[in-house]
Amino acid sequence: MKPNISANDGLFKTHKSYTPEEIFAAGGTTAFGRKSAQNKMGLVKALENLPPIEPFTDEEWADLLDQLEKDK
Repeated sequence: MKPNISANDGLFKTHKSYTPEEIFAAGGTTAFGRKSAQNKMGLVKALENLPPIEPFTDEEWADLLDQLEKDK
């Protein structure tokens, strides 16, 4: 049974959900993005402007590398 995701408020409360049929009816993914004023360059620019983040501190990297060496 196919779920009807457009019958509710959507998967996200702040964004409307669209079915694949609605996207195809708009002319496909590229046309849908253009019609809904969404484009990948906006996302690319936003990602490029993010501050660089380091997931681990130097101490955490050292601990991870020590653990890796022990597990060999």
